[in-house]
Amino acid sequence: MRTGMNPKLVHVCTVPITLKLFMRGQIDYVKTSGFEIAAVAAPGSELQEVAARDGIEVYAIPFARRPAPFRDALSLLRLFLLFLRVNPTIVHSSTSKAGPLAMVAAFLARVPVRIYTLRGVMTDRRNGPMKAVLGALEWMACHCAHRVISVSPSVSQSVVSSGLCPPHKIKVLARGSSNGVDAENRFNPELVGERRIVELRRNLNLDAATKVVGFIGRLVAGKGIADLASAWQRIRTERKDVVLLIVGHSEEQAPVLPRIMQEFKADPRVIMTDFVKNEELPAYYGLIDVIAFPTESEGFPNVPLEAASMEVPVVATSVTGCVDAIVDGVTGTLVTSGDAERLAQAVLLYLADSKLCSSHGRAARERVLKDFRPEVIWRSLLEEYVQLLEGKGIRSSEVN
Repeated sequence: MRTGMNPKLVHVCTVPITLKLFMRGQIDYVKTSGFEIAAVAAPGSELQEVAARDGIEVYAIPFARRPAPFRDALSLLRLFLLFLRVNPTIVHSSTSKAGPLAMVAAFLARVPVRIYTLRGVMTDRRNGPMKAVLGALEWMACHCAHRVISVSPSVSQSVVSSGLCPPHKIKVLARGSSNGVDAENRFNPELVGERRIVELRRNLNLDAATKVVGFIGRLVAGKGIADLASAWQRIRTERKDVVLLIVGHSEEQAPVLPRIMQEFKADPRVIMTDFVKNEELPAYYGLIDVIAFPTESEGFPNVPLEAASMEVPVVATSVTGCVDAIVDGVTGTLVTSGDAERLAQAVLLYLADSKLCSSHGRAARERVLKDFRPEVIWRSLLEEYVQLLEGKGIRSSEVN
């Protein structure tokens, strides 16, 4: 046990993009509060970018994205040996593969404080043996952890009602979300500027009168792309002055049906940008009139918060995570998952009513500024670390 020195905190994620995007600012905040921090994720350039950005040690351990017993056992062994070597005071893990493996390894290595963050519900949209396997992993992670942090109230309700996590262990920090959203210095409509919007419209061959329905996110089946395609057919028929802007890249895991992707690519009124750097996203939100977000399951989605920060209303499905990100009829609209017709109707209503767009957009930004500032999440997380350490009798004058 480490005493009389800075507590050592090790973050573990499956892929380094989680550290890069979902812990932006958080790692440095906790570090400057008196913690020594290291991070573990699959190898890649983004892991080294996090090391340079936050000035921390990083360790590369490969994780199989799909079930792979032998490779998973090897990753577990590597985590166990790493924890024995670096002797962390806290292991804080998340994401579907690395999260459970790190909790088991930390338990076996007798790490004093073990924290597991639920960024979603692994058993959502699963059936049969796979649902049982993922449920067992989630149960194991929750029972090896001293504290389970849920990114949203609806995720907490789901895992507790399913018997995967004891209710006394789980907690939502502040109002939820992984890291809040910087609505002042990044996703701020006043900072984007009209010139940047005009330039982006020109680059996308859009005139000033064209309305834009946007989708931002990964192009995978679970994001409701089939429903988006069906809703778009209704929207494009009723409004000749509208285009669909799709910002995101395809993934091999759970791919969208090729027929749907071909339809999008063949449609002259659909613009597909593929991957866009996170730093460039505010400008894209700035030219979008309404976001369509027909996802089938989330933890706490970032897109609705980013859109809210940019005063863009969102039509999303009333599924786990989205019900926490959007106040129906106030900051956006919630529709039943799989109801493409209702999705289209809600989008068309926003396109026809600029006052409704403005009203919901302003309310959404006000809510983000009030409840989802990153500093609020960071402070709550730091307090949780300190309380858990003190509960184990570990104190350090260096932590503030």
